[in-house]
Amino acid sequence: MTGQEEKAHAFRALHEGSPFVIPNPWDVGSARVLEALGFEALATTSSGFAFTLGRLDGGATLDEVVEHVAALSSATGLPVSVDLENGYDASPEAAARAITRVAEAGAVGGSIEDYDPSGRLYEPGEAAERIAAAAEAARGVGFPFVLTARAENHIRGNPDLADTIARLQAYEAAGADVLYAPGLKTTIEIRGVCDAVTRPLNVLALGGLSFAEMSAAGAQRISVGGGLTWVAISAFADAARAILEGGDFSSLGKRVPVGDWLA
Repeated sequence: MTGQEEKAHAFRALHEGSPFVIPNPWDVGSARVLEALGFEALATTSSGFAFTLGRLDGGATLDEVVEHVAALSSATGLPVSVDLENGYDASPEAAARAITRVAEAGAVGGSIEDYDPSGRLYEPGEAAERIAAAAEAARGVGFPFVLTARAENHIRGNPDLADTIARLQAYEAAGADVLYAPGLKTTIEIRGVCDAVTRPLNVLALGGLSFAEMSAAGAQRISVGGGLTWVAISAFADAARAILEGGDFSSLGKRVPVGDWLA
């Protein structure tokens, strides 16, 4: 796939077929590897990308994310969806602007969450208004942009499944194409959400459930967030620590087929 509209149609079709995994690269190199391995779409990770800038999650600006999206979209032939956090401001207009800007940079999907960096969850009505503005912007980009609405309860200290479901139902009514509640840990929770909504559900893989278990519970799309970033950085730190503390360079003997991945 090369053209953005072609990628957009392919991405939407994935949500209408069999459940699939959408992995989260943190830079162009990792995106190229995931494409070479055979994944069909990619999603950015706010925490992983922020790490590449030497910052914590939430530390990247919209301008930096747009540049990142443009690099990923031009480097791979896969559809790219973007973690847009809260849209980089609390206003509905900001959420809409974030969607438009990443679409202009090459993305064919993006998510808006209901958590503000100041440390609060938006009230349900306010959050739904923000999703409605993002949905209107998504409908105006000229191709089928897939808008994901995120209910952050379970990773923000409020694991209230009933409230999460109510929020996702409101976001569906506001125009979201995909619904997402990061932090769901059991098949019972996943099934409870799926039974309450009609849009496809994205589930964040946390290591405790397999693809088969999550998809059987109703998940259509499974992402890994910053997980792959931390797998890579953990291996890097372990090898560096072994060198520093014990003079052990044995981990440096590993070889990977970079030439094949980046061909």
